[in-house]
Amino acid sequence: MTVGAILGLIASGVDRDELLRLYPYLEAEDITAALAYGAWRSEERELPLAAS
Repeated sequence: MTVGAILGLIASGVDRDELLRLYPYLEAEDITAALAYGAWRSEERELPLAAS
């Protein structure tokens, strides 16, 4: 199960309890970690542009 799959299921309306029921090898901490990682990866970063 990938982070993207977990985030996609949550975004489509599957709640944590349903996710844990559908994928019994997942633990609640796995979902929390996936959400944290997804949030971290989507943070905006400002990079200065070099003048041309």
